[in-house]
Amino acid sequence: MDDPVLVEVTRGGRVESRHRGAIAIFDADGTVHTALGDIDRPVFPRSAVKSMQALPLVESGAADAFGFDDKELALACASHSGEPAHVALAASMLERAGLDATALECGAHWPSRQEVTIELARSGAAPTALHNNCSGKHSGFLSVCSHCGIDHHGYVRMDHRLQDMVRDALEGVTGAPHGLDNSGTDGCSIPTYAVPLKSLALGFARMATGTRLGPKRAAAAKRLFSACMAEPFYVAGTDRACTKIMTAGKGRVFAKTGAEGVYCAAVPELGLGIALKCDDGAGRASETVVCAVLAHLLRDDSALSGKLANLARTTLRNWNGIEVGGVHPAFALVSTG
Repeated sequence: MDDPVLVEVTRGGRVESRHRGAIAIFDADGTVHTALGDIDRPVFPRSAVKSMQALPLVESGAADAFGFDDKELALACASHSGEPAHVALAASMLERAGLDATALECGAHWPSRQEVTIELARSGAAPTALHNNCSGKHSGFLSVCSHCGIDHHGYVRMDHRLQDMVRDALEGVTGAPHGLDNSGTDGCSIPTYAVPLKSLALGFARMATGTRLGPKRAAAAKRLFSACMAEPFYVAGTDRACTKIMTAGKGRVFAKTGAEGVYCAAVPELGLGIALKCDDGAGRASETVVCAVLAHLLRDDSALSGKLANLARTTLRNWNGIEVGGVHPAFALVSTG
């Protein structure tokens, strides 16, 4: 089946581009709230599931052992911009776990925030693994290894004990199999698994409510979501969509982007999880869609819904600052529940 058009991009009053995709909204019991497009097709969620991958950090006792608070837990769930505060906190996490940046196996890349990259280059320094957008997640992984007495070398490999723990968490929350047959390698070198959008939506509903997770995992999920919503800057960074959404939500909305047009979110008060995929992998489209979905779900709060609706519409300007078009949602949600 062809997925519907979710986003239109205009120029001069005409539609210049269209983004197709699929949206799944589920409650924690597996009831479909809303479905658009092919929600059964497996997709790689990539970084959107970092909060699930961080469950062993809390469940193992490592977070408490090393004194991690909301900022550290948020960074463990982050795709951060490589800003100085992100880099410093990742280094601090490693230090408390008795390690340093040489233990990171995520690779190095320049910060995604342009100003930070320019300043780093101007100083004559090169980026390190701490600047990698996944360094917080990997610092969390290494903290689990240190606390549990697991040899951390090769922790990114599928056959490593740490990845067994992560895979168990992903399967337990989403209810979908995670194995060699549906695996790939993520940008930061850990395994990533292709699962249906409906399984991801179900998983985020369970993370938001604790339903069918068991007391220990439910408590860990709540703690991680609460940390991200309390410290959204450490989940993403300055002017990033995740930061803007959760800042607007003020503890009522969790949102996390993934690569290639994936976005996942949850509204705990409604008990709903959201997963979406834009077919062409465009981040501008997935950001528009998730904001529009959240605005619709929270429409009873006109102030919050209005903020989210504004985030869903982007004005496009050329290099002279002249308005030339825009990006806007092109779908309507109808609850099936």
